[in-house]
Order: sequence, then C-alpha cells, then structure tokens
Amino acid sequence: MEDLIGDDLISIIIPVYKVEKYFDKCIESVVNQSYRNLEIILVDDGSPDNCPAMCDAWAQKDSRIKVIHKANGGLSDARNAGMAVATGELMGFVDSDDWIDLDMYRQLHELMTADGSDIAACGVEMVWEDETPSRQLTKSGCCVLNQEEAMRAIIEESWLKQPVWYKLYKTAYIHDILFPVDKYHEDVFWSYQAVAKANKVSVTDKVGYYYVQHSGSIMGESYSLKRLDAVEAKKNRMVFIREHFPGMETLTQIDLLFSCMYHGQMAIKYLENPERKRTFTFLKDAVLYCPMPHGDEYKKKSIKQRFWMRLAKRNLVLACWIRGGLGIGL
Repeated sequence: MEDLIGDDLISIIIPVYKVEKYFDKCIESVVNQSYRNLEIILVDDGSPDNCPAMCDAWAQKDSRIKVIHKANGGLSDARNAGMAVATGELMGFVDSDDWIDLDMYRQLHELMTADGSDIAACGVEMVWEDETPSRQLTKSGCCVLNQEEAMRAIIEESWLKQPVWYKLYKTAYIHDILFPVDKYHEDVFWSYQAVAKANKVSVTDKVGYYYVQHSGSIMGESYSLKRLDAVEAKKNRMVFIREHFPGMETLTQIDLLFSCMYHGQMAIKYLENPERKRTFTFLKDAVLYCPMPHGDEYKKKSIKQRFWMRLAKRNLVLACWIRGGLGIGL
C-alpha cells in the first residue's frame, strides 16, 4: 500500500526502560508506518542499560523522533512527560517491548475520519517468546460506539479493553488526563476518563498491535500487593460513574465485587502472611465501600453470579476460599 503523508500529525509516545532486546524491533515498526506524518517521542525513563544511547541513535536516523532523557519515574511518569511535549492533533502510545503492524496508524486514522470518532481501537494479538501459540486479546467484529456504549464496553471489557496502546486519541480530549504515578494498572485509572470525553469510538478487529508476553514485563511478574492498585482504580471509577453516568453505577459495583474476589483468590494462592492479611484488610474495605448491586443489571446476572456477590458482601474471605477450592475465577 502506498505511503500516506497525512494531514493530521500523530504524536506517538514510547516510554523506554530496560528493553534493549526488544527496542529496535519496536521502533522499526513505528518509523516504517505507512502513515508518515508522525511525531515519535521516545522517553528514556532513566534506563540503566544501552537504551538511552539507542534512543539517540534512532533520533539521528529519523528527524521525526524526539528523545526525552529523564530520571526514572515509572511508566506513568514517562507517558506524562511525553504527553507534555506532544504537538500532534492525534495521540497514540506504544510500549517499547511490543511492536505494531505497519498500517496500524493509517488504519486507525482512516477509521476516525470515516466515522467522525474521537477514539479508534484496533485488534490486539498476544505473542509469546516461547512456542506458545499467539491469540487475539480483543473481540472479533467491528462497531462504532456512542459515549454510553463505549463506557459500558470499557467497564465490561467487551468491545474495549483497558490498555491505551492499541488506540488512537484526539489529543484535545485527553491531553489533561494524567497517568497516576507509582501505580500498577495505570490504564485502569486512565481509560474510563478518556472514554468519558469521547462522543464516538470506532473499533475494528483488524490486528494492528502485537502485545509481547515475557517474564520481564510488569504483567509478567508474580502476584504482589502492588496489583491491588487495580482495585483502587475501580473504586475511583465507581465514584466517577456514579456522578457522570449514574445509569451504569451497578455495572461498576458488580465489576468491583468480582475484582475483589479475584484478588482475594490470588492472595490465597500466592501470598504468605502478613501480606495476605494486608490484602484482605484492603479488599474488605473495598467491599464495604461498594453497595450491594441491585436493579436490572443485577437481575441480568445468573443465579450463581448473584450468589457469589451476596457471599462476598457477607464474608469475602470465605467466598475466596470456596471459589479457589472449586477452581472458579482464576
């Protein structure tokens, strides 16, 4: 396909930290995009390896590349630093240990233009470094979602998943939404806020993003107390939805309860005391903070799902032990 210069400048923010093995493949997939009007922002987050020099070398090769060298502050801090200097009308994010299809940004740009949307999302394929067969993370099918449909989709993780890196955004809508520094699951804190500002979201299942699974990544690490940040993010989301999308509050309550059960089961399986006790203290507070779901959304759930929610509200620890023993939810 012939290269497209493109009227809209797309700023692509790529945090860089200890990814020597993957870096060149990632950057090659970005600089060789068929959509050429790009501003590529490499944020060296104080990487202790050869990545800072690799960033500078790439900037020498391609005038579209800008490099920020900063002290280590984590993924969120690096993304925020990139967003602060981005000048494009549109914005995307890529993690530096992944890679993208050469037509990804052309495809997303065309989708946004055709549908008049504020966010566009492509398909994601999970790929492993070993012989594990790849699989698609995102749902099959294409659609255009209005604001409420998109919010439901991000809460239920149906048409939209939490990660920011397989989407293209109108910068004007998201430039002031900062990623939470020193938090895991930063996208869970961020994505619902971005969706809340979008009037329309386009989704295609054509794979554009290749999400690499390896032990060195944050998500490849063993379970720890840091993973509870996801529960905090969902508590925040529940409050936000109550205020701005009250008709979907029950959805966030249901999701929070099942998230608490999941993390409780993970704590039982992987943590020893006192970390397990600390986990359940945190989760019990979250369950108390979450009203018992009710209404039509609750009634749509199966009898088994309603049973687990009621049990979690009464005795979270018991619910987690029983679910773990039955092999449910992990």
